[in-house]
Amino acid sequence: MGKVEGGMKCVKYLLFVFNFIFWLMGSFVLAVGLWLRFDPETVSLLNGEKAPDTFFIGVYILIGAGSLVMLVGFFGCCGAVRESQCLLGSFFACLLIIFGAEIAAGVFGFLNKDKIIEDVQNFYATTYNENNNSTLILSYEKVLNCCGTIASQCSDPKPGTKDCETGIKDFFNSKLYIIGYVGIGIAGVMVIGMIFSMVLCCAIRNSREVI
Repeated sequence: MGKVEGGMKCVKYLLFVFNFIFWLMGSFVLAVGLWLRFDPETVSLLNGEKAPDTFFIGVYILIGAGSLVMLVGFFGCCGAVRESQCLLGSFFACLLIIFGAEIAAGVFGFLNKDKIIEDVQNFYATTYNENNNSTLILSYEKVLNCCGTIASQCSDPKPGTKDCETGIKDFFNSKLYIIGYVGIGIAGVMVIGMIFSMVLCCAIRNSREVI
């Protein structure tokens, strides 16, 4: 089997380093997903029987993407070291699929961001109207430093306390922005990976044709 030489050998090692970084990013994405899923504050707000699960659907997608990115990064490292067109081709195809999934997930998250927040606000308002001293309501007030709703204010709120509907909006906006920024970062790295893998595949094919 022909080996790549010269500048293409540099591309080979750059692709290996890139895939190692890609694997580390997959680990980071997985860690962020697990943190968002098991974060005590988030769980305490969404552990009711009728609590909306739209937010956790996005988190599960993030966990799945992180796991897949780790696997793809491993295959990319193996393909770069062995100069295998098959592994590099599979790596490129997987990157393309993940990139498409990232775009679809980003569009889904963008279109449903307001709905996620509205669902949680409605869930809180319904639970508050049924029993404003329940454990769940107390969790919201403690985590978000809020009290009551816009339509039903607390009778004696502490100074600086906001209504919980505003608190919910601020809290979940910050969480959703984390998911968005991580997704954009992954998409950018994947574009670089696809370029490197295409260049190396072409170099390997040309070296074989010369031999």
